[in-house]
Amino acid sequence: MNKKIKGKELLLRTLKHERIDGVPWVPFAGVHAGKLKGYSALEVLKDEEKLFESLLEVNKVYDPDGQPIVFDLQIEAEILGCELLWAEKTPPSIASHPLAFEKSIPEKLPEATDGRLPMILNVMRRMKIAVGDRTALYGLICGPFTLASHLRGTEIFMDIFQEKEFLQSLLDYCKRVCMRMIDLYVDAGMDVIALVDPLVSQISPRHFKQILADPYTELFKVIREKGVLSSFFVCGDATKSIEVMCQTLPDNISIDENVDILKAKEITDRYNICIGGNIPLTTRMLLGTQQDNMKFALDLIDSIDHFNWILSPGCDMPYDTPIENTVGILQAVRQPEETRKMLENYQAATYDVDSVILPDYAHLEKPLVEVFTLDSETCAACTYMWNTAKRVVEELGGKADIVEYRFTKKENVARVMKMGIKNLPSIVINGELKYSSVIPNPAELRDEILKHIKS
Repeated sequence: MNKKIKGKELLLRTLKHERIDGVPWVPFAGVHAGKLKGYSALEVLKDEEKLFESLLEVNKVYDPDGQPIVFDLQIEAEILGCELLWAEKTPPSIASHPLAFEKSIPEKLPEATDGRLPMILNVMRRMKIAVGDRTALYGLICGPFTLASHLRGTEIFMDIFQEKEFLQSLLDYCKRVCMRMIDLYVDAGMDVIALVDPLVSQISPRHFKQILADPYTELFKVIREKGVLSSFFVCGDATKSIEVMCQTLPDNISIDENVDILKAKEITDRYNICIGGNIPLTTRMLLGTQQDNMKFALDLIDSIDHFNWILSPGCDMPYDTPIENTVGILQAVRQPEETRKMLENYQAATYDVDSVILPDYAHLEKPLVEVFTLDSETCAACTYMWNTAKRVVEELGGKADIVEYRFTKKENVARVMKMGIKNLPSIVINGELKYSSVIPNPAELRDEILKHIKS
């Protein structure tokens, strides 16, 4: 056993399911990379030099064994005609859906000269030269279901039941888009190709088998044949779908804090698949202290079998994540015994749950729809849940009220704790949890709201 092994070798050997002495560390610093150099999300996602400079800073400050080049699920959608809404501290969100009102299948596949790809591919090649000998580089691709939802909008959840043939054709097209992106990113030197599909958590395992099992099995086969490693990213409470995801045979599955990683690992271990993720993005990385982050990382390191495991955040790190919090996790990974001594007098951060005042749900004049999200601007599943709820409430013409509570604010974390909400995103109607990590059918949501309208 070589106890000093780290960096690219540690990560790649872990992804190849070797038993080695070490825990790979992959901070998913997307737009957060810009914070390290004082650049906005918009700047690092549009300016080659600023992106390259920021990624080098991530590499220097966070000492990653692997790191992504960009964490932006809108790259392909932008090329395919979706308009984007840009922000200073988050990746862009989708502002329009080209197929929202027409059931047609596009033909265009991305070219290396399209959209922001020239910049991204150049940065991939430059990072490969600069750090590729010591750090494994990730190329992140928007998965077929989330990409289809970008093109189709919330109608895609109706298509699962009402337009099965069209949906399958659309997913087949999105699979071909993914294949083209795989070619481009592998040619640019990426060591790991990650298919990122947050909305997988919003469908049942039965529907996954029906519409996504074959596309994903084929995509991971293609990646394998190209001699690189693969990862399957999912957000939200994907507990029910871990097994069907494993059956598509990726090298790795990456989850967020909505999933119990110890229970999920029991499943991934049966398929000899590596698992990663799970450091909470908001309660620890964004809102916690450095010691909170060190303690969480150390507890995870102590509780989980290190075989087939990567320590990483649950998803793309929030832009304003304090740098010292990520450094604290690095400290726990690289020097666990020293970290234990530093935590001897540790006290966990607290949230003032008692200060949260809940509405008087029994005496509301109109139904109140409360949507609890990680952040509807950055989390795809949250975006579609919020948009679905907002659309239904707007169609009711003032008969109901709606509010979003984003988990990125400390007072909203306290509210979630007081209401006993376990998974995000979720919808509560007049104080009753109706949808937990499942985007509702608009007609079904409308009926639920109407039940609470006083005659």
